[in-house]
Amino acid sequence: MPTTREALLNAALTALSELPWSGIRMVDVAVAAGVSRQTLYNEFGSKDGLARALIRREADGYLHGVDRLLGRDRAANCAERLAAIAEWTVGEARSRPLLRALLTGCWGEHLPAPRAARPVSRAIVPAQRRADAGHPAPGELVASVRDRIVAVFEHEGRGRGREEPAQLARRCELAIRLALSCVVAPPSGGVAGVGPLIRHMAGGGANGVIGSNPRAGGR
Repeated sequence: MPTTREALLNAALTALSELPWSGIRMVDVAVAAGVSRQTLYNEFGSKDGLARALIRREADGYLHGVDRLLGRDRAANCAERLAAIAEWTVGEARSRPLLRALLTGCWGEHLPAPRAARPVSRAIVPAQRRADAGHPAPGELVASVRDRIVAVFEHEGRGRGREEPAQLARRCELAIRLALSCVVAPPSGGVAGVGPLIRHMAGGGANGVIGSNPRAGGR
């Protein structure tokens, strides 16, 4: 069973699939979630607070998804895991307008306006205080994903003795940014065309293995 907060967020997201944000009424969100309008205001403070919570949940959900993919197939080489993250990112962004806006910074009129709370939030609900602090910008999301990937690869020792941490971080960030470019301008093969691009870039060719020393011919 979802919590009251999750039920309200789910109801708001469902409404957003049918109406522009400006056309969504708080009372309708409350009714759809099966709670009173006062409960909705107690949880989010205002419609802007609800918008910030929706956007914050979308960002958190994306990062949790990246973590899940990183832990799914530890036997796969780094390039394959980067390709999986890239393909998933592009696929999710196609079906989730809020995620697409978060990744690209392009917010249409249909979506909630990503305004931070001012002054500093005094919400009673801790989750709302976090949401009111604002959402990550595209560059911050890129950095978060990069750091997660590098931490996992370093922990597994995949780059040890083969590639400097800074070089590994640059390759990971380049893979993420290439994925985001595919969100904006999908390759001719659609989502299926993303993986080959990432594998070629991450592996420096057909081998698909991050961590090789390019000055040593990949050995």
